[in-house]
Amino acid sequence: MKRRIFFSVVGAMALGFAGCQKTASNEIPVGEFASLTGKEATFGQSSHEGTVLAVEQINEAGGVLGKKIKLLTEDNASKPGESANAVNKLIAKDGVVAILGEVASSRSLEAAPICQSAKIPMVSPASTNPKLTETGDYIFRVCFIDPFQGTVMANFAKNTLKEQNVAVFTDVKSDYSKGLAKFFKEGFTKAGGKIAAELDYNGGDKDFKGQLTAIKAANPDGVFVPGYYTDVALICIQAKEVGLNVPFYGGDGWESSKLTEIGKDAVEGEYFSTHYSPDAGGEKAKAFVEAYKKRYNGKAPDAMAALGYDSALILADAIKRAGGTEGDKIRDALAATKDFDAVTGKISINKQHDADKAAVIVQVKNGKFEYKETVKP
Repeated sequence: MKRRIFFSVVGAMALGFAGCQKTASNEIPVGEFASLTGKEATFGQSSHEGTVLAVEQINEAGGVLGKKIKLLTEDNASKPGESANAVNKLIAKDGVVAILGEVASSRSLEAAPICQSAKIPMVSPASTNPKLTETGDYIFRVCFIDPFQGTVMANFAKNTLKEQNVAVFTDVKSDYSKGLAKFFKEGFTKAGGKIAAELDYNGGDKDFKGQLTAIKAANPDGVFVPGYYTDVALICIQAKEVGLNVPFYGGDGWESSKLTEIGKDAVEGEYFSTHYSPDAGGEKAKAFVEAYKKRYNGKAPDAMAALGYDSALILADAIKRAGGTEGDKIRDALAATKDFDAVTGKISINKQHDADKAAVIVQVKNGKFEYKETVKP
């Protein structure tokens, strides 16, 4: 049976099993779906921890509209189809007023039509594929989107790394990877660069040496890999094994402690764009880092944790401004969000229901993610 996590009125977390839950009159039920297990588990675990911290703080401060938020979380196990099951259950059986999730674009795209049809607002912390908010007017995100992220990394490769010819290595099973690759290629060629080679892989593969050997033969200055950390770490290791010793870089799908745990020296010195760095934030970001470390036994938050935190805060703020929990009222309040002071920076929701905000570029240094620069829209 699928693992189920509850966040109660008093803020304690307890582990249980999926089933129809009753919500007290002094509670506001909010659903969350995340990859708590499976191959991208660190994404879901981080965003969930950030979400829980935000809900705890909101409830400790008196809740919203005089009620406590009750967070009900479903694990999609990083598997296709499970996000749809999770969201259907949260809406139909648990009666949630809004949904938070997911990090991976493919899984958010599964859930979005269900939320739209049910007129339940959905706020993704970190899904960057532009198609997500095109689903309908009840779908939102608190992160930047791939056209911006792809252009950021294209300009970084061209202007900062001074590269002229690059290779692009894309996971064809991932909407996220395909979208980011598209916008990187458009941005790089527009800036005067050339795409030396384009190769594909299937997420979850273990052997990339054939494609990497072909990329090496194209003699690129660098390689853009818009993938997820588990695959990226193996790709970087095998690139070194075939003698492909040029810079590798990618997007926010790289961000996980598992990247350096698996990749070790092979990922040292490489770059990726992301949503947040504790070294680039203001007082709100510093307070978040302190609270997160206290809550999670000294562990430092990553960008997914920060975005999970921000998604819960923005939803709570919208419910407060809406003055009720009706779906259309929350939707309208979310759409009206302007200059919200979030951990990941000032967030305004634009007409497409995307977040207008800056991106951060980091470099892997001594096994850590070192802040390099901030790029504004």
